[in-house]
Amino acid sequence: MKLKALTVFSIVLFLTLFAAVCFGTQNQSAPSVVFPETSYEFPAVLDGAKVIHEFVIQNNGTATLKVERVKTG
Repeated sequence: MKLKALTVFSIVLFLTLFAAVCFGTQNQSAPSVVFPETSYEFPAVLDGAKVIHEFVIQNNGTATLKVERVKTG
């Protein structure tokens, strides 16, 4: 009986460690996007004046971050 319990415990421990290693390392090589500024309130301007504001996009991950589509609001 003790041998059977030890075998079951060993299998459960192995599967838990295996899952932790396999699934825990998946996200380490992923991009992680950070927007320090998510909105900007433009000041009042004259009609027809050109206004520009640059938004910063940071990648805190280790993989390449691809920006594929950008839309204005």
